[in-house]
Amino acid sequence: MRIYLASRSPRRRELLTQIGVRFDSLLFRDGARMDPEVDETPQPGEAADAYVERLARAKAEHGGRLVLLRHLIQQPVLAADTSIELDGEIIGKPDNDEHASAILQRLSGRAHFVLTGVAVHFGDRTEYVLSKSEVVFRTLEAEEIRRYVLSGEHCDKAGAYGIQGHAALFVEHLAGDYNGVMGLPLCKTGELLKRFGHKVL
Repeated sequence: MRIYLASRSPRRRELLTQIGVRFDSLLFRDGARMDPEVDETPQPGEAADAYVERLARAKAEHGGRLVLLRHLIQQPVLAADTSIELDGEIIGKPDNDEHASAILQRLSGRAHFVLTGVAVHFGDRTEYVLSKSEVVFRTLEAEEIRRYVLSGEHCDKAGAYGIQGHAALFVEHLAGDYNGVMGLPLCKTGELLKRFGHKVL
């Protein structure tokens, strides 16, 4: 059994490959022609857990519609969304290097939550799971932040960092799912796929 992965994330591709899930990429339009159904702008007063659920479900269901419109082989569509919560505020991907530096300065020496919502859509059914992990950063020096941002590793990552890269040096403590912080909680994803008859092992 194969699935569609509605994500451009190389990390999610690697993680699915790690557990032996066979998938085909299903890409949405981005840039000026971005599909409005998957607009990542938070809604006023929206909580982080509601935000990632809304986006994960929207991406999976929009992917299902694209499968029909493009006359593709019918198979489940998996989508995910990752965001950071700090002091009740949703922190997504940085707009530029300056924004990335500001985000990392805010995370320095503090605890924050990483939320990854995963949804699978097939037929007229959508199922969803949430992974929520607490990450504590040690105090970061300004020069460390500058060098990290110069590396470019922060690009296209919620919270302006990737735990699987150099930012592992920033993490003093993690309580939760390491893979969920990377962008796809494998245990919960495997259980979710089982609901659709997909046996990973």
